[in-house]
Amino acid sequence: MRLCIPPTRRPPRTHAMSAKDNAPKAGSRRSNLPTPPPVRPAPELFVPDDARCARYWEEYAMLDNVAAHSRMVADVATFLARRAVEKGIDVDVPTVRASALLHDLAKTYCIRHGGNHSQLGGAWVAELTGNPVIASGVTHHVYWPFAMDLEPYFTPLAVLYADKRVNHNRLVSVKDRFKDLVVRYGIPLNLQDSINETKRQALELEQLLCDTLEVDLNACDFDSGRLV
Repeated sequence: MRLCIPPTRRPPRTHAMSAKDNAPKAGSRRSNLPTPPPVRPAPELFVPDDARCARYWEEYAMLDNVAAHSRMVADVATFLARRAVEKGIDVDVPTVRASALLHDLAKTYCIRHGGNHSQLGGAWVAELTGNPVIASGVTHHVYWPFAMDLEPYFTPLAVLYADKRVNHNRLVSVKDRFKDLVVRYGIPLNLQDSINETKRQALELEQLLCDTLEVDLNACDFDSGRLV
C-alpha cells in the first residue's frame, strides 16, 4: 500500500518541516550526527530510467520549469558519475542519474502547500523505488550534514553539487546560483546566514570533485565532457 500523501492532500506540518526548520545553522560546518553507512548501489535494487522518472513527475504534477531544471541537474550529475567511473570510483551511473532526475519530485507540491521538499521528496522516492541510494540523493540535495567523502557517498554528493550548478534551466557557477537563492529565499525568509553556510559547503564540495575527478568543473559544459 502506498504511504505517500497524494499531491492533492496537504500533509500535517509534523510530516513536512518548513525550509527554515531544515536550514543548516550558520557556522555549524559539521553536524554532530554519527556518520551514516555507505550509500553505494546494490545490483538488486530497482533503478528507474528516464521514462519512468518522467512518469513519476506526471503522477506528482511536477511543473514544467521544475522538470526542465531536473533534466539539466541530471545531465550534470551524469557527467560527474561517468567521470568517477573513469577514475576507478565505484559508482553506478544510472543510479546517480535517477536520483538527480527525482531530486525535486516534491518541489511543486511544497510550492503550493508548504513543507520541506527534500525531506518529503526523499520519503516519496524511497517508497516509489525501494532504493535507499536514490532516495539519499533526494533527501540530501540541499545540504549534506556529514563529512564529505566521495567514495561511500558519491550519489548524494553528486546530486547536491549538480543542483548547485543549475539555476532554473541554465548552467551557472556556484556563486551565481547562490546569488539567486539569497534573493528568492534568503531575504524573504531571513535565511541569509544559512544559505551562506550551504554556499561554503558547495564550494568545498566543488574543489573536492575537481581534485578527485581531475577536471575543472567551471570549464565544462557537462554535455559530453567538453571544455568551454
